[in-house]
Amino acid sequence: MKIIIVGGTGFLGYHSILEALKRGHEVSSISIPDIELGDWFPKDVTVKYENIFEMTFEELVQLFKGYDGMVYAVGPDDRITPKAPAYKFFHDRLVIACTRVIEAAREAGIQRCTVLNSYFSYFDRIWPDKKLTERHSYIKCRVEQAASVIEAGGETMAVMVMELPYIFGTMPERIPLWKDALFDRVMGMKVVFFPRGGTNMIAVENVAEAIIGALEHGQPGMRYPIGDENMSYKDMLRIVLDTMGLKKRLIITLPTSLATIIGKWMKRREKKRGFESGLDLEYVFKDILSNELYFDPTSSVEELGYKQGGIRQAIEATVKVLYPR
Repeated sequence: MKIIIVGGTGFLGYHSILEALKRGHEVSSISIPDIELGDWFPKDVTVKYENIFEMTFEELVQLFKGYDGMVYAVGPDDRITPKAPAYKFFHDRLVIACTRVIEAAREAGIQRCTVLNSYFSYFDRIWPDKKLTERHSYIKCRVEQAASVIEAGGETMAVMVMELPYIFGTMPERIPLWKDALFDRVMGMKVVFFPRGGTNMIAVENVAEAIIGALEHGQPGMRYPIGDENMSYKDMLRIVLDTMGLKKRLIITLPTSLATIIGKWMKRREKKRGFESGLDLEYVFKDILSNELYFDPTSSVEELGYKQGGIRQAIEATVKVLYPR
């Protein structure tokens, strides 16, 4: 298959490239020139530098002509806190911009496409009583993105949506987003306070296997929850702190009621600065962080053929690249 990876020099795009090459596919990347590509980047990958969000529809169609498959691996996630209003920021980038690219790919004759999404879409389906899309603009936009791109594929292009959980791992030249979003924060605490919940998580190499597996034989219109191990935040943070050399640092579970008060304070602080989180800070602890975002990925594993395991090593590797000892 001749594949183009949108965002091929990003974290998930890069690992998708490695997996696609391993399986014998011909691969190209389209991305912005925001990092230096050295000897670590595969030489047999055609790299094109363009900002797809600034290209006309006709330019996008011409860009995608001649390819059989596409991986869409760009777009902000919930660790980004934009200027308010958050809904407009995420909707413009995750729904409008992504759908336009998918429509251009279909027009160009691409037959199969995987779009990287969030496992929050999965939990919105199985927890309808929580009304996650009503409170959290990021989750609303991820749900809208999935519906929009599947529709945009029409009857001529198979679109598969990958619902991704916490992902750990590294790549050359890029600092993992976990640094600012989590690791620096817990390192700065003499005692680490964190909510009582947990999450599914997976190593990046296994995500790449799932992405290319979906491109090869995923079912059109399917939303695949991709994951591996269910782990409490406390257990995850224990691995992080131990790897940092902070084995004696205590981790104390934060009551949801107290966490909610902190969340409200954080929300007011962000509002004063003109920012707004895609996950409403007033409700994020109650709705998400104090819950177990666990699921059984067996059906996706069997259908897409990706491996499991190695999550502890992936967490350790992510920490070590940021805080070498």
